[in-house]
Amino acid sequence: MSATTTPVFAATGQNLSIGGIIHSEWIKLRSIRSTWWIYAAIVAITVGVGAQMSSSTSFAWFDGEVAQTGQQYAGVNVINLSTDINVLIVGVLGVLVIAGEYSSGMIRSTLTAVPRRVPALLAKALVFAVVTFLIGAMAVAVTIPISIPLLAGNGIDIRLDDPHYWRAMIGSVGYLVMVGLMAFAIGAFLRNIASGIATALGLVFVVPLGLGLVAGGAASQVWLHNLVALLPFNLGRALTSHPGYAEFVAPGSPLNRAEGLWVLEPWQGALGLVVWVVVLFSVAIVTLKRRDA
Repeated sequence: MSATTTPVFAATGQNLSIGGIIHSEWIKLRSIRSTWWIYAAIVAITVGVGAQMSSSTSFAWFDGEVAQTGQQYAGVNVINLSTDINVLIVGVLGVLVIAGEYSSGMIRSTLTAVPRRVPALLAKALVFAVVTFLIGAMAVAVTIPISIPLLAGNGIDIRLDDPHYWRAMIGSVGYLVMVGLMAFAIGAFLRNIASGIATALGLVFVVPLGLGLVAGGAASQVWLHNLVALLPFNLGRALTSHPGYAEFVAPGSPLNRAEGLWVLEPWQGALGLVVWVVVLFSVAIVTLKRRDA
């Protein structure tokens, strides 16, 4: 009877370098064909919805001249409407990227190569965030030159020297990335595709919608409206907002808001989304350290 020796994989210093970990995660992400189909859908939706909304948006219903700030908001709104759809898609993708590895068992190979675990999780999230940002930015960059002539045909003049316009465009891409990272973190600690997607989409869409319906328009429920403002969906709205909102919805008239109602600035929306990402990733990291793969 002869003894056989089974070769054992041993991680080397090169394998454990952060650059090597990021490179391996990039190879894994780009090798999954469905990932690119999902990103293609994000680009198609951004361009398609942006073009359609640009061609159908006008102030023909208003008997008067709309201030420039209202027109600028119209330019932001026709592109940001697609963001509300795309966060749904990127939320699903964020869960699939990490929970899919648990479903296939590939996570065991990943954690064998990177025994410290946390760098593997962060490298995977970094690659996903960078690719999502680049795809989202490309989609917006393609849509803007399509949108502006279509809006001009409807009498809406968009000026590109408006810093709030560009901040809102960048904010829409940042919002997409933040929701993707939140979904990624949820998938990391739930480790299940179905429950991860349900939880992520519930947090982003269902909870704010449900609480908003409960709050209604009652002035006594201002505290509940303010609570809803701290959820990811409304933080994203704050991040992608433009100061011309009031002129867009009611040209020439002041917009009345209930006393005590919070109106978040874009930086507050960005900060709130970062807090959500940090909290969810903290849970994911603790879970990763304490539970077996």
